Amino acid sequence: MLYPIPAFVEAGGLITYGFVLDEQWRLVAASIDKILKGAKAADLPIQQPTKFELVIKRRTAKALGVTIPRSVLLRADRVID
Repeated sequence: MLYPIPAFVEAGGLITYGFVLDEQWRLVAASIDKILKGAKAADLPIQQPTKFELVIKRRTAKALGVTIPRSVLLRADRVID
C-alpha cells in the first residue's frame, strides 16, 4: 500500500513517500544540458534526491478501515480527501 509516486495515490492508493519527480527531472535536464555543451557524462557528479514528499489519501484509508494518526496527517505534504 506504500507507493513510490503520488500518481498511484491520486488514482486510489493509500500512501506514497518518495522523491519529488519534478526535482529529479530538473536535475536530469541540467545534466543533459551540460552534456550537450560538451561535458563528458562520466565527469558529471552522481546526484541524489534531496526533496521527498508524503501523500495520503483519506478515502482509501477509510475504505480499508485504517486510521492515520493525526501526527502523520500533519506531517504529510498533501492529504487527498
